[in-house]
Amino acid sequence: MPRILGVDIPGNKKIPYALRYIYGIGPTRADSIVNEAGIDPDIRASELDEEQLNKITHVITDRRYVIEGDLRREITGNLKRLMAIRAYRGIRHQRGLPVRGQRTNTNARTRKGAKKTVGVVRKK
Repeated sequence: MPRILGVDIPGNKKIPYALRYIYGIGPTRADSIVNEAGIDPDIRASELDEEQLNKITHVITDRRYVIEGDLRREITGNLKRLMAIRAYRGIRHQRGLPVRGQRTNTNARTRKGAKKTVGVVRKK
């Protein structure tokens, strides 16, 4: 299992697919990294030698891609900033409701969680 920038990538997958296991690298970035490094996209990750791994690492660092821990920190910082300034989006994040304008009268169960029955009083 090869290791790139502190992340183990699966050795049985082709390089463009294996690179996607690094948080912050998707399909387009993975393809462009492989092309710029000059590596055959059909080769498996386990077949890479040290020189090719170094090429991939240099391409990622030279392009200054924000990946893994730095990206996670940046995203959580953005959410905390929205919550601190009491922006609408920040309030929606705090309350666990949909953020991007979806309806909540029905649906939105993924974001809201299981149904909670409110205000039912039984008379005896």
